[in-house]
Amino acid sequence: MKKMKSWMLAAILIGGSMGFTSCHNDNSNKESEQIAEIADESRQGDCEYAIGMYLTDSVAAHYSPGEVSIPCIQVVGIDDSNPDSVLVWGDFWVFNYNVAGDTLKMVSGGAHPGMMVVQHSSGAGYAVTAFDRVGDGSEYLASAKRIFGDLYDFFHKVNSDEESREAVRANFIASYVKEHKLPVKFYQDYGWPAKEIPTE
Repeated sequence: MKKMKSWMLAAILIGGSMGFTSCHNDNSNKESEQIAEIADESRQGDCEYAIGMYLTDSVAAHYSPGEVSIPCIQVVGIDDSNPDSVLVWGDFWVFNYNVAGDTLKMVSGGAHPGMMVVQHSSGAGYAVTAFDRVGDGSEYLASAKRIFGDLYDFFHKVNSDEESREAVRANFIASYVKEHKLPVKFYQDYGWPAKEIPTE
């Protein structure tokens, strides 16, 4: 496996709702510099945008449609040794919502952990060109261990931490709502109480 960087979920949270480095970073091995990169909003963009677009355009389409689709990206590791073909391991989610008054009501969605290949093409920016996803059911464990390799234990920790995952999800929702100027204050899963969307 190529040299890669592995970041703690806390570092992702420091960067806010869209805490993700761009496809262009300095390959530093110092954790403090990695965290600073993630927290620096000016460095976000290329890979984050490509993964978000893939989740909302390609993955969300397999669910019951909603008025809006919001991705949630939890990065487990990244290999950017080749800036034109970046490998991103993560716990990727997408949620479809309808707007009902001041509330986003979830229609559908789910988790899609795995490894995405984000490539650059001249004039077309970055796009996800391949997705090696973890299998379902009896295939889950074996495929997760194959895909994540040495990162499996960290992936398992991220994937099983429901509280942190919900915090990341809330921040992604807040960022989407702010960017698209949606007149909503809450989000709600079916059968659960509505939760307030965090504000800065």
